[in-house]
Amino acid sequence: QVQLVESGGGLVQAGGSLRLSCSASGRTFSTGGMAWFRQAPGKEREFVSAISWSTGRSDYADSVKGRFTISRDIAKNTVFLQMNSLKSEDTAVYYCARALSYYSGYRYVNGFDYWGQGTQVTVSS
Repeated sequence: QVQLVESGGGLVQAGGSLRLSCSASGRTFSTGGMAWFRQAPGKEREFVSAISWSTGRSDYADSVKGRFTISRDIAKNTVFLQMNSLKSEDTAVYYCARALSYYSGYRYVNGFDYWGQGTQVTVSS
Protein backbone atom coordinates (compact mmCIF):
# COMPACT_ATOMS: atom_id res chain seq x y z
CA GLN A 1 0.00 0.00 0.00
CA VAL A 2 1.02 3.55 -0.73
CA GLN A 3 -0.48 6.58 0.94
CA LEU A 4 -0.38 9.99 -0.75
CA VAL A 5 -1.15 13.23 1.05
CA GLU A 6 -1.39 16.53 -0.83
CA SER A 7 -1.03 19.97 0.67
CA GLY A 8 -0.55 23.55 -0.45
CA GLY A 9 -3.83 24.34 -2.13
CA GLY A 10 -5.76 27.50 -1.45
CA LEU A 11 -7.23 30.70 -2.83
CA VAL A 12 -5.04 32.94 -4.94
CA GLN A 13 -5.59 35.84 -7.31
CA ALA A 14 -5.01 35.48 -11.01
CA GLY A 15 -1.33 35.91 -11.79
CA GLY A 16 -0.31 34.55 -8.41
CA SER A 17 1.54 31.40 -7.42
CA LEU A 18 1.02 28.31 -5.32
CA ARG A 19 3.20 25.32 -4.53
CA LEU A 20 1.57 21.95 -4.07
CA SER A 21 3.27 19.11 -2.23
CA CYS A 22 2.49 15.41 -2.19
CA SER A 23 4.13 13.17 0.36
CA ALA A 24 4.19 9.44 -0.19
CA SER A 25 4.48 6.76 2.48
CA GLY A 26 4.26 3.01 2.57
CA ARG A 27 5.64 0.82 -0.20
CA THR A 28 7.20 3.64 -2.18
CA PHE A 29 10.39 1.88 -3.23
CA SER A 30 8.83 0.63 -6.47
CA THR A 31 7.55 3.98 -7.71
CA GLY A 32 8.00 4.49 -11.42
CA GLY A 33 6.52 7.94 -11.73
CA MET A 34 4.43 10.54 -9.98
CA ALA A 35 1.87 12.83 -11.54
CA TRP A 36 -0.55 15.63 -10.91
CA PHE A 37 -4.07 15.59 -12.30
CA ARG A 38 -6.88 18.05 -11.75
CA GLN A 39 -10.64 18.01 -11.91
CA ALA A 40 -12.87 21.03 -12.22
CA PRO A 41 -16.61 20.86 -11.41
CA GLY A 42 -18.54 19.08 -14.14
CA LYS A 43 -15.39 18.09 -16.01
CA GLU A 44 -13.34 14.94 -16.31
CA ARG A 45 -10.09 14.50 -14.45
CA GLU A 46 -7.25 15.74 -16.64
CA PHE A 47 -3.52 15.31 -16.75
CA VAL A 48 -1.39 18.23 -15.58
CA SER A 49 2.17 17.00 -15.19
CA ALA A 50 4.25 13.92 -14.43
CA ILE A 51 7.81 13.06 -13.51
CA SER A 52 9.89 9.92 -13.81
CA TRP A 53 11.02 8.96 -10.34
CA SER A 54 14.35 7.57 -11.51
CA THR A 55 15.37 10.07 -14.18
CA GLY A 56 13.49 13.20 -13.18
CA ARG A 57 12.26 13.65 -16.73
CA SER A 58 9.08 15.70 -16.71
CA ASP A 59 6.01 16.00 -18.89
CA TYR A 60 3.42 18.77 -19.01
CA ALA A 61 0.01 19.38 -20.48
CA ASP A 62 0.07 22.16 -23.06
CA SER A 63 -2.25 24.25 -20.90
CA VAL A 64 0.31 24.54 -18.10
CA LYS A 65 3.62 24.33 -19.97
CA GLY A 66 5.84 27.26 -19.12
CA ARG A 67 3.82 28.13 -16.01
CA PHE A 68 4.00 24.97 -13.87
CA THR A 69 7.07 23.05 -12.77
CA ILE A 70 7.08 19.56 -11.31
CA SER A 71 9.94 18.34 -9.15
CA ARG A 72 10.70 15.59 -6.68
CA ASP A 73 12.66 14.98 -3.52
CA ILE A 74 13.55 11.31 -3.57
CA ALA A 75 14.88 11.27 -0.01
CA LYS A 76 11.59 12.64 1.29
CA ASN A 77 9.35 10.72 -1.13
CA THR A 78 7.72 14.00 -2.05
CA VAL A 79 6.66 15.50 -5.34
CA PHE A 80 5.99 19.19 -5.84
CA LEU A 81 4.07 21.29 -8.32
CA GLN A 82 5.09 24.92 -8.52
CA MET A 83 2.29 26.84 -10.18
CA ASN A 84 2.98 30.35 -11.44
CA SER A 85 0.95 32.84 -13.45
CA LEU A 86 -2.23 31.15 -12.33
CA LYS A 87 -5.39 31.66 -14.32
CA SER A 88 -9.04 31.26 -13.38
CA GLU A 89 -9.18 28.16 -15.58
CA ASP A 90 -6.64 26.50 -13.31
CA THR A 91 -9.30 26.32 -10.61
CA ALA A 92 -9.82 22.66 -9.73
CA VAL A 93 -9.15 19.96 -7.21
CA TYR A 94 -5.59 18.79 -7.74
CA TYR A 95 -4.68 15.16 -7.16
CA CYS A 96 -1.31 13.51 -7.02
CA ALA A 97 -0.97 9.96 -8.24
CA ARG A 98 1.62 7.19 -8.30
CA ALA A 99 2.47 4.84 -11.12
CA LEU A 100 4.27 1.57 -10.50
CA SER A 101 5.48 1.54 -14.08
CA TYR A 102 5.85 4.83 -15.91
CA TYR A 103 7.32 6.17 -19.10
CA SER A 104 7.50 9.80 -20.10
CA GLY A 105 4.47 10.88 -22.04
CA TYR A 106 2.04 8.53 -20.35
CA ARG A 107 -0.95 10.63 -19.27
CA TYR A 108 -3.82 8.26 -18.65
CA VAL A 109 -5.67 8.07 -15.35
CA ASN A 110 -5.86 4.28 -15.39
CA GLY A 111 -2.09 3.95 -15.40
CA PHE A 112 -1.77 5.35 -11.90
CA ASP A 113 -2.58 2.99 -9.05
CA TYR A 114 -2.58 5.21 -5.96
CA TRP A 115 -4.18 8.61 -5.53
CA GLY A 116 -4.23 11.32 -2.91
CA GLN A 117 -7.39 12.83 -1.49
CA GLY A 118 -7.00 16.04 -3.49
CA THR A 119 -6.38 19.67 -2.62
CA GLN A 120 -8.52 22.57 -3.80
CA VAL A 121 -6.95 25.34 -5.86
CA THR A 122 -9.12 28.36 -6.49
CA VAL A 123 -7.93 31.23 -8.68
CA SER A 124 -9.97 34.39 -8.51
CA SER A 125 -10.05 36.73 -11.48
